[in-house]
Amino acid sequence: MPLPPVLAKLPLPIIGSPLFIISNPKLVIEQCKAGVVGSMPALNARPAAQLDEWLAEITETLAAYNKANPDKPAAPFAINQIVHKSNDRLEHDMEMCAKYKVPIIITSLGARTDVNEAVHAWGGVVLHDIINNFFAKKAIEKGADGLIAVAAGAGGHAGTKSPFALIQEIRQWFDGPLALSGSIASGDAVLAAQAMGADFAYIGSAFIATEEARAQEAYKQAIVDCNSDDIVYSNLFTGVHGNYLKPSIKAAGLDPDNLPESDPSKMNFGGDAKKAWKDIWGCGQGIGAIDKVVPTAELVARLKREYAAARQRLGLTPMESGVAAA
Repeated sequence: MPLPPVLAKLPLPIIGSPLFIISNPKLVIEQCKAGVVGSMPALNARPAAQLDEWLAEITETLAAYNKANPDKPAAPFAINQIVHKSNDRLEHDMEMCAKYKVPIIITSLGARTDVNEAVHAWGGVVLHDIINNFFAKKAIEKGADGLIAVAAGAGGHAGTKSPFALIQEIRQWFDGPLALSGSIASGDAVLAAQAMGADFAYIGSAFIATEEARAQEAYKQAIVDCNSDDIVYSNLFTGVHGNYLKPSIKAAGLDPDNLPESDPSKMNFGGDAKKAWKDIWGCGQGIGAIDKVVPTAELVARLKREYAAARQRLGLTPMESGVAAA
């Protein structure tokens, strides 16, 4: 199945994942200008009215950039919507996305036919993140256009499946747009994701250690200083299992090696959860590849160089405009 036009001409096969609290218009704009899909959670805009302002800033800035750079347009952007019942802002935030005709919507924590139909009504594309093959099938049955396979080692909410197993099972029945998330922080890993059968690499934690990211400096430095041994998998903080940086858990007065289990039925992604655990830092296992805090453009340039070099080592054709197949 051919990729939707909005995803078919990316300079790099990379989607920047939406980072809770951290992603903001500045980061999204720089990601898109550098040639990767930039994204942010709608819930990062607080109060809710701020989402209107942020979407205006993103769309107007990228439109001006594209007008000034017709031979090198920016990549499209995406907004993440938590469609779980605990999100009481979903209706408002979807109205804002419709107003600005957001090109890509990333849905999380439940697949909903009504949300997918609303996005399709304004010509948008829906990518749904999943942690196993069962949920992947449910998402496509309910009208999602593509999938984001969140494998073991991904930052924030993550599954436990090997990326090899997860991609293999999905590709047995689905030939549409597929991104892979989980420990990807180098151009080599981007090509590996394609070799496994994904169309795109879904990268989050590496973008935390960028100048534009709205993260504490200590958080950014922890990304630089830590590696996969410093990642803890727990469901304590939101009710859904995810990966977090050990130093932030210790700083909260908790023992990262002996965390209690949370009640999944009490998931909360709104104000209470944000206040209670605002200093617990989500992070994936791939951060060993991050050795300094850099501008977003510099990070993407490194990924592009590494991706091109990896293709060359394997004797693949040089990358041209549009997503290159592995």
